[in-house]
Amino acid sequence: MAGCGSWLFFLTVCVVFLFGANAEIKFTIPVGKFFTYELMRETFQNDFEPLSRIYAGHLYNDPMIFKCNKQNFPDLPEWLRLTQRHPYDNGFLYGTPTSPGKHTIEVYAYNKRSYETTRHILVFKVVAEKMLPYQAEFFIKLREIEKVLPSSVQDEIKQDLQKLWDTEDLEIVNITNALDRGGRVPLPLAGHYEGVFVKVGSEQYFSNCLLRVLTPEHQRQCTAVSRVKIPGGCNFCSVPSNCITWCKTELIDLTKQEPVPPAPTVGLGILEEGGDFNPPESPPSRDYFPDYIVTVIVPLIIAIILCLLLAYIMFGRREGVIQLYHHYTIHGNTDDLRSMAGNRSVTPPLSTLPMFNSRTGERAPPLHSDSPSIPLIAAQHDPYSDTLPR
Repeated sequence: MAGCGSWLFFLTVCVVFLFGANAEIKFTIPVGKFFTYELMRETFQNDFEPLSRIYAGHLYNDPMIFKCNKQNFPDLPEWLRLTQRHPYDNGFLYGTPTSPGKHTIEVYAYNKRSYETTRHILVFKVVAEKMLPYQAEFFIKLREIEKVLPSSVQDEIKQDLQKLWDTEDLEIVNITNALDRGGRVPLPLAGHYEGVFVKVGSEQYFSNCLLRVLTPEHQRQCTAVSRVKIPGGCNFCSVPSNCITWCKTELIDLTKQEPVPPAPTVGLGILEEGGDFNPPESPPSRDYFPDYIVTVIVPLIIAIILCLLLAYIMFGRREGVIQLYHHYTIHGNTDDLRSMAGNRSVTPPLSTLPMFNSRTGERAPPLHSDSPSIPLIAAQHDPYSDTLPR
C-alpha cells in the first residue's frame, strides 16, 4: 500500500507539472474597474525546476523576462499593459477594460540562466457595468508604476484619497505611467521618479477640497508657476511619497458629458427590390495639352530667351566685345612667344643638358651600353666619388 501511495503521488506530481503550465487562469473584470495581476517569478520557477524543491530542497532564483500577447495576435489588447523593471523583479499585468468581451492572454517566461521557456494562459472575461459618474485624476510625482501596482500600496493611496474626497465609497479606475502620457525619462539619480497618474471614481459628488481646484485663484497660482498652497484642511497625505500634485488634478463629471452618438446601422449588403444596379459612369476625358505647355514649352521658351540674352551681351555689347578681344590677343601673344622661343640661337644653359655636374660644371659623356638598365646618377659609376654640393 505504501508503494502504491508513493507511485500515485509521483504520478500526480508529474501530471500537475506537465499540464499545469497550460492550465487556464480565469478572471472576471467589470468595465471601468482597475485590474492588476502580478506575475510571480516563483510560480514560473517551479515550472523550470519542478522536482528540485521536492527532492533536492533547492529552488533556483533565475532571472526571467516576461512576454505577453493576446492569443493569435502579436500584442496585448489596447487596455492591458505589461511592466517589469528588472529580470529579478516580478511582472505586472494591469489596465482598465473599456468594453465587454473575452480575451485570452498568453504569458511567456524566459529563463535567462537555462534558456528555457514556459507558458501560462490567462482568460479575462470583461462584463458590462455602470461607470462611476464622478471621477478625479491625480498625479503622484514621487512614485513609479511598479511601486504602485501592489495591492498594499494601492490601499495606502486609496485611504488618503478617501479622506480627501470625504467618502469611503471610492474605487480606483485607472493607474497610468507618466511616460505613457508624454512625461520625460528622469535622471538616474536618487530622488528622481517617473511619476504616475491615479484616477479614482465615486457615486458621491466631489468634496469641497476637490472643488477648490476649479477656483480662479488656484488656476492663477498654477499658471504663474508659483508655489501652490494646499487648501486649508485638505492635506491628507500620510506617506510623503503618496502626496499629489495639485496643479495636475483634474475633475471629471460624466453626468454633464454629452452622450455618445449611436453607431451607424450596418446593412445586409443586399440591394432592395425594384431596380437594377447602375454602375457609376467613367470619369470624363481630360485634356493634357495645358499641362504639356506648362511643363515643357514654358521652360524651353525661357531657356531660348536666356541664350539670346547671353549672345547679345557677348557680341552686341561693348563689354562682350572687349572680353573677346582680350581673349584673342592672349592667344596671339602666346603664339608669338612660342615662335620666338623656337627660333632663338642662344646656347641652352648647362643645367638643361643631360648628365650635368653642378659642382664641377662638366658634362659626362653619354653612356654606351648594351645593358637595359642605365644609371641616372654619376655616383653609380664611381661609388667613392663625392656628389654632395660644396
